Amino acid sequence: MDKSASGWVNGFIGVVIFAGSLPATRVAVMDFDPTFLTCARASIAALLGLALLLALRQPRPAWRNVPALGVVALGVVVGFPLLTALALRHVSSAHSIVFLGLLPLCTAVFAVLRGGERPRPTFWLFSVLGSAFVAGYAALGGIEASLRGDVLMLAAIVVCGLGYAEGARLSRRLGGWQVISWALALSLPVMLPVALFTMPASFVHVGAPAWLGLAYVSLFSMLIGFVFWYRGLAQGGIAAVGQLQLLQPFLGLGLAALLLGETVNWAMLLVTLGAVACVAGARKFAT
Repeated sequence: MDKSASGWVNGFIGVVIFAGSLPATRVAVMDFDPTFLTCARASIAALLGLALLLALRQPRPAWRNVPALGVVALGVVVGFPLLTALALRHVSSAHSIVFLGLLPLCTAVFAVLRGGERPRPTFWLFSVLGSAFVAGYAALGGIEASLRGDVLMLAAIVVCGLGYAEGARLSRRLGGWQVISWALALSLPVMLPVALFTMPASFVHVGAPAWLGLAYVSLFSMLIGFVFWYRGLAQGGIAAVGQLQLLQPFLGLGLAALLLGETVNWAMLLVTLGAVACVAGARKFAT
């Protein structure tokens, strides 16, 4: 398998793993506090990432890369997991997954801003249309259900897009899996004490589904998924392989219906399809 094809395979595996993140988080927050869940998943993944870095004797990143690693940590280690965990106390995972249709666009916008590129006017047209799809859906039904949940999901998408863009830039210098491992390690001195402080006094009330959800988001969503994702970006190209994110809402909706028995209505499917179509157009005219 050539390098480009391997990049697409690794990227697709990463997207499939990420698609299960919101359903798993939805299950976990039923029994775990969102703050504890966020810090615990990051701490577990950080310890595993550190072990991997030490085992493979990876050199420490240069000081000039530390601020960017901090942005990655704030975006994908802290911001996105915490905001989605809080949002999923107010909305279903199927509802929240609709917002993921904007994630590729948000990543592209931050890549444009950080890279100093000058996209065509058509790019901004698709950007506005994609945002209108999501805002229109929220106005027709989501806001009445939970304005707080929708705002939290939008914030989660913004910080995640920033974290993805910074991680993609860093992967060119540090390597794919090393980026998330170092970002996790950077967050460990903060996340581990907070996890211990917010840890429940007793775990008697925690059911097996919540434990499985915590295990999934710790091992797969927080670490293993990024190993495949950043490797795919490095091998196949950020712009090309990054478009695989367009499949994530559909995969997530299917998992929410299959595993959690949640209802996926036509409005959710249509708005996701519309957002994905707009993102695809925006990415096409990004350069």
